[in-house]
Amino acid sequence: MNRKHKAILYIVLSSFCFALMSVFVRLAGDIPSVQKSFFRNLIAFFFAVIFLIKNKIWLTDAKKNLGYLILRSTFGTLGIFCNFYAVDHLVLADASMLNKMSPFFAIVFSFLILGEKVKPTQAFCVVGAFIGSLFILKPTFANMALVPSLIGLCGGLFAGVAYTFVRLLGERGEKGPFIVFFFSGFSCLVSLPYLLLHYQPMSPSQLGFLLLAGLAASGGQFSITAAYCNAPAREISVYDYSQIIFSALLGFLLFSQVPDFLSVIGYLTICVMAVVMFLYNNRKTC
Repeated sequence: MNRKHKAILYIVLSSFCFALMSVFVRLAGDIPSVQKSFFRNLIAFFFAVIFLIKNKIWLTDAKKNLGYLILRSTFGTLGIFCNFYAVDHLVLADASMLNKMSPFFAIVFSFLILGEKVKPTQAFCVVGAFIGSLFILKPTFANMALVPSLIGLCGGLFAGVAYTFVRLLGERGEKGPFIVFFFSGFSCLVSLPYLLLHYQPMSPSQLGFLLLAGLAASGGQFSITAAYCNAPAREISVYDYSQIIFSALLGFLLFSQVPDFLSVIGYLTICVMAVVMFLYNNRKTC
């Protein structure tokens, strides 16, 4: 198996892990999204600490990068809160697809924050993906899931901003594992005051599901890191959308969820835009 095939295997594995994370978050039941986020990030934090110690990685330049690390972590934390809320209130596949709008938002914020040029093809894909999201949102007053859908879309937006700052931090020499460590620790600290003031008692099974969500998220994080270490993003990023397939299957098998016709149209539209972007990026670098 060559490096590209390994990378594809890793990114599909990460998609399955993140789909499992959403399942465990939902199975944890009626617990505030902030509380779910705390336990999810706590597990990821300990895994990141072990990785940092094992590989002797630490902050490369605190004074230069601290502000950007805080911004990355702030928007990433908001993204998780929104995504977990959407997972609890929407069909799993809908929540996953709205979160997968993040690469398109990253293009917009790379222009706004980093000053990177947006090519016509990229602009077309962003607009097309947004149109696809409208089929999932179904923005009418008759749609009872409109608010959770908008929150889910905001989760994708915040994640897009966070990924933009990850890119900026990478360009400024910050190490990826430390970014993950800082983000996980920051998210736990932000969630802690709410947890202390509004902690909702959990059954052993609920706690177990949240710990499993943290394990699944850690597996997804390490798998996607391994994927991008074996091949460039332009060659494998489109396979990340396999998460939608896993989420749809798990949602049907475990919760009897069936996406409606308009949502399926939205999925296809967004996936087509992702494929167009994938082909454009590969053609550009040939």
